[in-house]
Amino acid sequence: MAPPPKLIDDVTVEVLLCLPPAEPEHLFRAALVCKPWLRVLCDPDFRRRYRAFHGAPPLLGLIPRRQAFDGYPAPRFASTTSMPDFPFPGAFDGHRARPLDCRHGRVLVQVWHERRRKLEYLVWDPITGDRHDLPAPDFDWVIYIAAVFCASDGCDHLDCHGGPFSVAFVAMATDLRKDIVKASAYSSETGAWSAPISLGDYAQHIRNALYERLRYGPFAQGRRGPVIGDQVYFALRGGNEIIKYNLHGNCLSVINPPPHNAYEIALMVMEDSSLGFAHIECCSLYLWSMKVDSQGVAEWVQRRVIKVETLVPTVDPSQGPFVVGSAEGLGVIFISAYAGLFTLDLKSEQMRKVDEPGDYFNVLPYLSFYTPDRGRLLSLARADDL
Repeated sequence: MAPPPKLIDDVTVEVLLCLPPAEPEHLFRAALVCKPWLRVLCDPDFRRRYRAFHGAPPLLGLIPRRQAFDGYPAPRFASTTSMPDFPFPGAFDGHRARPLDCRHGRVLVQVWHERRRKLEYLVWDPITGDRHDLPAPDFDWVIYIAAVFCASDGCDHLDCHGGPFSVAFVAMATDLRKDIVKASAYSSETGAWSAPISLGDYAQHIRNALYERLRYGPFAQGRRGPVIGDQVYFALRGGNEIIKYNLHGNCLSVINPPPHNAYEIALMVMEDSSLGFAHIECCSLYLWSMKVDSQGVAEWVQRRVIKVETLVPTVDPSQGPFVVGSAEGLGVIFISAYAGLFTLDLKSEQMRKVDEPGDYFNVLPYLSFYTPDRGRLLSLARADDL
């Protein structure tokens, strides 16, 4: 019997482009079929076309953050595909590592060096293994929130590996009688933090309430802050005040809080790239977004309500469920409940369990294309016999 005819190269490329990025093992298996396919899949032009064809990077894994009742738990990367988990760098051995943010293919980690009694930070790319160490900002703080993001102009964020990045650091100062909120930004291009800026004369009613709030814990929410352009947003606890850090203008400002009945909000980027948030009340998920009229006046508008009481198993409604994060560009919400950690697809309203029960308060989603140009297959593609 004659062997089957070979596929034309162009047809092969078109077929391989249709492999789903959310299941990267299909790409790796295809790369092992034959050397011509391996060359195609490891070709930079194919990778560019593959990313453009599928658009938003897939969700490859989660870095869940739990309450630190007995010290910070060891950081863990939980794969959401059939690919193996990415192990955190071995340099964390003997140190206390705490993941802070995850965006554009990078993970921001706080590292406490026990021997040197020194706090440092690390930006890590799980796919390439690249690491970038940076010092702590040069000002005192009580509690802080940080974000890492790509700093390349005009980048579509489909493949930010190796490019410049920035880290935004917003902290609650140690002296509540003066500047309550301070901020600084780190640039990988300059290798330095910017001069700290402060919010200045903060709202007096918030200032007076801080002492009361601090009795029950820090008043800065530890959840992931959304990045829209060159602006980073963080939420405060209690009154749900929102801090906007404009890196281009190097200034801080306060956004009017959401409705008073919104409790434990999770800020997010909406489909139209506007600022939004999600929260659960009375077993319903509420989605809100910031709408700006022609006069420049901004207001919160309720966009959607989803009943979750039949989707998320609960025992005591007073103990949850509640929103602990989102994945921008995918329309996915992360919900912590008595039965575990769940993802909610906003388009299909389908719920999926992704982790065991625990005291989750934040989830860092890792979104990136994982193609055969990374890892061992890259060295195979460059072998002389190919």
